Amino acid sequence: MSANAGNKRPLSPHLQVYRPQITSILSITHRATGVVNMFGLMVLALWLITAATSNEAFASMQWLMGSFVGVAAMIVWSWTIFYHLCNGVRHLVWDTGHGLDVAQVTRSGILVLVISSTLTLVAWISAAVI
Repeated sequence: MSANAGNKRPLSPHLQVYRPQITSILSITHRATGVVNMFGLMVLALWLITAATSNEAFASMQWLMGSFVGVAAMIVWSWTIFYHLCNGVRHLVWDTGHGLDVAQVTRSGILVLVISSTLTLVAWISAAVI
């Protein structure tokens, strides 16, 4: 006999039943980008520490950050910063009571993805040109 046999309420469906929505995916992404941003700040702090300690340590860190993995990590980190910023602005707009309709939420979510990706591209193209 199941634990819910005497209870007439329906059981909550499993997660496999739910279709992921843009709001849930962007919410999870917002939390994940917050974690990635903290790791990026730790790498930045480590880079500053190596710059203050010795030329050899700084050269090693510069080599690491100039490698394919380092550049890829910096690109991802810069996207997470822009995404977190844009999504934070989106939440500030929601706090004013605007943009809470389902269609507006979907549009603003897509807009956050487009703007954060565009800002990342512009930043890296600008860095490559300079």
